Amino acid sequence: MNTIELSIFSSRIESVCDEMGAVLQRAAFSPNIKDRLDFSCAVFDLRGQLCSQAAHIPVHLGSMAYAMQGVVDRFDWQSGDMVAFNDPYLGGTHLPDVTLVCPVHDGERLLGFVANRAHHADIGSDTPGSMPLATHLEQEGVLIAPQKIMRKNETSVEFDKIMRSLGHSVESVGDFNAQISANQRGAERLLSIVTAYGTEEYDLAINDLNDYGDRLMEQLLRSIPDGHYGFEDLMDDDGLGAENIKIQLALTIQSGAVLADFSGTSPQVKGNINCPLSVVAAAVYYVFRCLMPANTPACFGVYRRLEIKAPIGSLVNAVKPAAVAAGNVETSTRLVDVVMGALAKAIPDQIPAASHGSMNNVAMGVKTKKASWNYYETIGGGMGGGALHAGLSGVQTHMTNTLNTPIESLEMHYPVRIERYQIRTGSGGAGRHKGGDGLVREMSFLQPAQVTLLTERRQYQPWGLLGGKNGALGENQLNGKALPGKVSVDVKAGDRLTIKTPGGGGYGFEE
Repeated sequence: MNTIELSIFSSRIESVCDEMGAVLQRAAFSPNIKDRLDFSCAVFDLRGQLCSQAAHIPVHLGSMAYAMQGVVDRFDWQSGDMVAFNDPYLGGTHLPDVTLVCPVHDGERLLGFVANRAHHADIGSDTPGSMPLATHLEQEGVLIAPQKIMRKNETSVEFDKIMRSLGHSVESVGDFNAQISANQRGAERLLSIVTAYGTEEYDLAINDLNDYGDRLMEQLLRSIPDGHYGFEDLMDDDGLGAENIKIQLALTIQSGAVLADFSGTSPQVKGNINCPLSVVAAAVYYVFRCLMPANTPACFGVYRRLEIKAPIGSLVNAVKPAAVAAGNVETSTRLVDVVMGALAKAIPDQIPAASHGSMNNVAMGVKTKKASWNYYETIGGGMGGGALHAGLSGVQTHMTNTLNTPIESLEMHYPVRIERYQIRTGSGGAGRHKGGDGLVREMSFLQPAQVTLLTERRQYQPWGLLGGKNGALGENQLNGKALPGKVSVDVKAGDRLTIKTPGGGGYGFEE
């Protein structure tokens, strides 16, 4: 295919992912999926290699791109099958992120797969919101090893077992059905594209797409001076006593290839900020993808030249059954900072200062026989300033790409009231291009509830670059009194929770 034909083909495959996302959003029951858009959709070839993805959640998509091959090789795929899994050590990220994979057949011939991943606010943890301060994986919820939840387009016994373990809640059943519907629509659309091109031409087009992505990555890497670039940063704590937890990176760029070596990173910890290697891959893939042209296809070929090394048993390559709920959200975000910090030594004019560096996770709810509700959200912050412009204020950055839950939706579904939601003026770091400001989100509770916070950048500020100042630390408060960055507390009716998110770092000396 020539460049124009390849661009059209890439857009058609990407449209499959977009349509899957539209179905998933419209059919979902939970505000976490239908309002915050905490989901992702993608298309894979028959080997489990990424063909296309929509512009959804980077940590979802990068981890799926890394781990799908191991999942698809486990099954004899038949038409009408669908597989579900959430095991972080078998291709997942953390337990709330449930992935559904659907094969696409043309008659008896397997053509590829469509998949989506969505965050479930209730995945069976004893703690509301299923983001507990856990020490072992099984404490974080129901573990779903890769298994067929549909056969011949009918739900299986395995699916019934999963629903039973989740209490057959209306929200869980509705969200799973939305994921199933999204995959079914994606399979229909992908098959129509293959039929239009013909199977042989389609396979050739996928190969051409991967080769094109590889060439674009090679061009990028050859534009970066060969060399060894190191950087390290510290996680605040794990919420269970460990502090100053180091992430260390030696980034080698040579002859059009990359080695990201995380040797020297702290060992895995008792708390849940550990992460599997798939999450590390997602962070590395994301940073390099950001440096590429906007029209770069989201395919396997883009990542061929990126190699990742991390010590087994470290914070960034944890061993089962280490808890990982916050690794997917907080550690992944810090990994982006570390990769960008290393690249800033090679190409400082293309790398921004650190952004707010935390997804500022809030999980809450009640689990009793009389009442039960679960809610989870992430809160944006300040974007780091860059060479060309100041950082944006009050946005999600890097590994998350969700919306906020609208106040009207939150108050309609749950016994809370938003008392204040505003820009945290002055929290961005000063510089020639100022860092963006964080947010203040304050809510009051109408009923008793349990609240879990998983937040970072409460001890170590988002760093400025080339003379820019650091962004302000985040703050958590209950009734005006400081809370730790990672904590679980019981609240009463009338209590007020305030989250002040960090600002972004500034870029360059002030003029």
